[in-house]
Amino acid sequence: MGAINIKSNGQCWRLEVAQECFGAAVGAIVNLIGKANDLARLKGFRHPPMVIAYVVWAYHRFGLSLRDVENLMEERGVIVSHESIRAWVASFGPQFAAKIRHDRQRQSDKWYLDEMGITMGGEKHWLWWSVAANGDVLDILIQSRRNKAAAKRFFRKLFKRWGEPRVLITDKLRSYCAAKVELAPGIEHRQHKGLNNRVEALHRHTRRREKIMGRFKSPRQAQRFLSFHDQTACPLPLANSHKEGQFNHDNPIQS
Repeated sequence: MGAINIKSNGQCWRLEVAQECFGAAVGAIVNLIGKANDLARLKGFRHPPMVIAYVVWAYHRFGLSLRDVENLMEERGVIVSHESIRAWVASFGPQFAAKIRHDRQRQSDKWYLDEMGITMGGEKHWLWWSVAANGDVLDILIQSRRNKAAAKRFFRKLFKRWGEPRVLITDKLRSYCAAKVELAPGIEHRQHKGLNNRVEALHRHTRRREKIMGRFKSPRQAQRFLSFHDQTACPLPLANSHKEGQFNHDNPIQS
């Protein structure tokens, strides 16, 4: 076991972390605490920002329930209720996600796009997402359709934030091709069922979280939750992407 010592307002907090997760935890917390210190809304809380950042990260990264995180923190000497954890996740998760995306350097010029079906309230919706070649989740969008109009809406959102890539890699859904021809005909489009397997393998993280939560309740809740969850819980392992001993703070488990 390793330990992380935190001092705040005259109090000392000690977090015990399993040795195999210690490096990743430190990398993630150091990254998130830098972002947490920029958030004025974190001021005035009884717990220091690093504890809040650790709780939010652990909840998303390891597929834990709220009460699991409560017990985990109690074991480490930090008393916090599951309702407080729920409030922290809802309040600070999207803000951390926005800062993670903002602090990234320009993304790779090769993007992988995919979509997966999610049932909410008895109706089927589609989770559209894009992943850069280096493994970073660029963005997600929950939509009720899986057609050309939905693809165009997703493309516009991506292009507005990240610009246009050099290559798009998708499955055989024709909506991608139709939308690309209208919005960005100069982009190279590689469309083959096998090329997108790396991204489709990431669906298991969302499915696992969906099962733990007893399904998502609404598109708005799913969009808000997954916008941060996919930044921390969906690493795409790439060979030789990081030197030994370094951390990928956005996807800490890669390190």
